[in-house]
Amino acid sequence: MISLPFSFKYSAGPLIIALCALIAFFFEPQASEWLAYDRYAIQGLDTWRLITGNFVHTNGYHLLLNIVGLILLWALHGEHYLPARFLKVFIWCCIATSAGLYFFSENLIWYAGLSGALHGLFVWGACMDIKEKMTSGWLLLVGIAIKVGYEQYNGSSSQVAELIDAKVAVDAHMFGAVGGLIIFLLMITTAKRA
Repeated sequence: MISLPFSFKYSAGPLIIALCALIAFFFEPQASEWLAYDRYAIQGLDTWRLITGNFVHTNGYHLLLNIVGLILLWALHGEHYLPARFLKVFIWCCIATSAGLYFFSENLIWYAGLSGALHGLFVWGACMDIKEKMTSGWLLLVGIAIKVGYEQYNGSSSQVAELIDAKVAVDAHMFGAVGGLIIFLLMITTAKRA
């Protein structure tokens, strides 16, 4: 029988993220103008965009896809999602995604959406499962590595790009996933030192 982590202590973090994304969506197009990842604005010291760019979306389908992804991650790894820890990991995944885009994807000027950070949460959750001796964590980690590798080699789905009315930023998925792994490793390393 499947047991979902309905307790508020496990669902509070994802609910906060979903609520922030919904609020941003209701203030479009101004939200994107002020919050989206924009390389030139970041160069002009609008550094908050490194985080807030993950909360805005190109259209309702884009928002819906990302909220569904967030729900699926909560269903998979919600038992690891104590509110403060979840929010810290999420924010660091946002920063890892945006910093990766800024330093290594110089041709990407504009980015919006939760997907990069969600890839980071996925990897972090899979690593937490492995730490808890759950075999499924290894399967999830291999699966996300294959997905990200496929996207890097073949690009994204044209159907998804058409649906969200934007090119899918596959580099954001890669940087988010790498960020999730680094965050997990840093958490484990610092916990061992304490």
